[in-house]
Amino acid sequence: MKLIVLDMKKYSLLLIFMCGITSFTAAQYKYEREHRIRQSQFPQNALAPLQEKLQDAKHIRFYKEIDSSKIHYEIKFKKDRLHYNVEFQADGQIEYIQLLVKSVDIPDETFKNFNTYLKRTFAKHRIRKIEQRYVARDTATLETTIKNAFQNLILPSIRYELIVTGKKSKIHESFKILFDAEGSFISIKKLLPANYDHVLY
Repeated sequence: MKLIVLDMKKYSLLLIFMCGITSFTAAQYKYEREHRIRQSQFPQNALAPLQEKLQDAKHIRFYKEIDSSKIHYEIKFKKDRLHYNVEFQADGQIEYIQLLVKSVDIPDETFKNFNTYLKRTFAKHRIRKIEQRYVARDTATLETTIKNAFQNLILPSIRYELIVTGKKSKIHESFKILFDAEGSFISIKKLLPANYDHVLY
């Protein structure tokens, strides 16, 4: 009887430990959602550095994006058969420029590293979208960043953003996952449904 009690104590401690690990892991995910807005709701003068590029752009749309820590703004458009999106900080400063790419546009070793991470993280997964990111580090390099992005250059400084549907614990959820130019993991955010009204901080 004493042995059974000891085993139950060990089992209880193990159960508490596992619950703690699960809660900690879940807490590592940041949350994000976006919704479409009017141009009048977009930060004033934010588009000034892009005026030349937007002159012959099509399907221009504006968005407000809220994640678990801050607010961003985003413009999406099509130019020269490529789909772009530009993310801005709340004050209207360009944060990065992205363009939609396909798996064949990515170096083989980089794409292999994506899949290694995804297979390790999810029981099942499907890559829904891949975007190539050019980060605007400061105002001094903004012009160069814009030039590089619209020339679609493959540089060591680029990032890749993957939108992935993954299965964890029998639930399919959508995630935004960021990798560096070599395919090494940087960060992950859980994407909330478009009609999700409660913002988590």
